[in-house]
Amino acid sequence: MAFETQATVLGSTQAYAIAPTAKRYTLRDNGFVETNGGNFQLIRPLEATPQSKEGFKLKITVSKDVKTLKMSITTNNGLKAVNIFKDEAHKMLQDKFYFLMDGFISRGLLVKVD
Repeated sequence: MAFETQATVLGSTQAYAIAPTAKRYTLRDNGFVETNGGNFQLIRPLEATPQSKEGFKLKITVSKDVKTLKMSITTNNGLKAVNIFKDEAHKMLQDKFYFLMDGFISRGLLVKVD
């Protein structure tokens, strides 16, 4: 998956882009970890209890120039992208995803793209 100026997860109609105010230290302050390649990556579980080792994970990677990103929701092992929006049984996961995204927007990391 290549870096894009705007990204969304599989099945979602809402796209996101890096906010012009986002900086490297802002990413680190919000849980992003710098990879060996210089990019910033965040992996967050979407399950009700963060201690559980099962369920889906939200993965967001921001390029080292803090201009482009890629994001996906994957299986627990991170190998396969999943669509949590195709089934109403995943309503809690959808709500948690949007809650996390709204938090990143309020902290100046991301903006919604219409």
